[in-house]
Amino acid sequence: MAPTPEAVTAALATVNDPEIRRPITELDMVKSIDISPKGVVRVGVYLTVAGCPLRDTITRDVTNAVARVDGVSAVRVELDVMSQEQRKALQTKLRGDRGPEKEIPFAKPGSLTRVFAVASGKGGVGKSSVTVNLAAAMASSGLKVGVVDADIYGHSVPRMLGVSERPTKVEDMIMPPVAHDIKVISVGMFKPSGNTPVVWRGPMLDRALHQFLADVFWGDLDVLLMDLPPGTGDIAISVAQRMPTAEILVVTTPQLAAAEVAERAGSIAAQTHQQIAGVIENMAWLACPHCDERIPVFGEGGGQSVADGLTRILGTRVPLLGQVPIDTRLREGGDEGKPLVLTDPDSPAAAELRRIAERLSKRSASLLGRQLGLSPVGR
Repeated sequence: MAPTPEAVTAALATVNDPEIRRPITELDMVKSIDISPKGVVRVGVYLTVAGCPLRDTITRDVTNAVARVDGVSAVRVELDVMSQEQRKALQTKLRGDRGPEKEIPFAKPGSLTRVFAVASGKGGVGKSSVTVNLAAAMASSGLKVGVVDADIYGHSVPRMLGVSERPTKVEDMIMPPVAHDIKVISVGMFKPSGNTPVVWRGPMLDRALHQFLADVFWGDLDVLLMDLPPGTGDIAISVAQRMPTAEILVVTTPQLAAAEVAERAGSIAAQTHQQIAGVIENMAWLACPHCDERIPVFGEGGGQSVADGLTRILGTRVPLLGQVPIDTRLREGGDEGKPLVLTDPDSPAAAELRRIAERLSKRSASLLGRQLGLSPVGR
């Protein structure tokens, strides 16, 4: 017997749009279902935009889902493109009846998304590698995770996560690419060609950050990680102004020179009234290839020194969250777009990064800066 339209619709409800991550039936992306007496099913599917980069993924997922229905002998997927009215309706469905929204959802009172701004005093300490691997570890544990590559001049997150496609625009919403179950946005995805430098000044940097946070459709995230540029420049100030509840993660290496500037970068929290989630010491030691001895290639104690210094400056305890050893596979994974915590989760560096990610994931949501909706009661 040929399958019923109800059975095919139920199968299509298991297919998520690869960008929005919600069922295509819920998003009104199913245009038509036609079933022949011999069990050949033709499914019409609306794409959000012409030339959708994930059209092949949608075709494959729809085909696989419908092919599993009893009585289906063949599946034909026919793609069409939403009209402007349909895209506006989709935008309203995603953002609510209020229509286009330019507010930053993570800065709204009551937001349950934990935001971590990953900072460093200087470049070359592995801040981006730490960010990417923390994100991958959190996502693999079942959390909904997003990453903003806010290092506008030195953006490297797309390569480290293996993202090559560009974001899709639906009206004035930007759908971020997804890699390893992580939603990602970076200025590198919008450049016209290859390794072209970004030559922007303060106001343009602030505008780009606002677009990444407000125009991108992130959905309901558990965690948002922001990879900041080194130092305390325009982006760090913009993050403090636009995302005052973001917690700062300071990344350093053990040597004194790096620790001093890392402490300087973290101490911005004293002026911006942000919280510091903790300090991560990267490249802490190298395992001897011939014995179990740890070789302190870049010295020792820098991470704890930064944590202690920030504790004195802020008047509240700043913990050393972990010490990540040197591992060439961490660098290789970044070059290949395959985070070490996924490819070799039991390696010492990956195990430490996963431990730090678990520790951050279990932090209770802070009430700092949130409106509690309380009002005095008359007596």
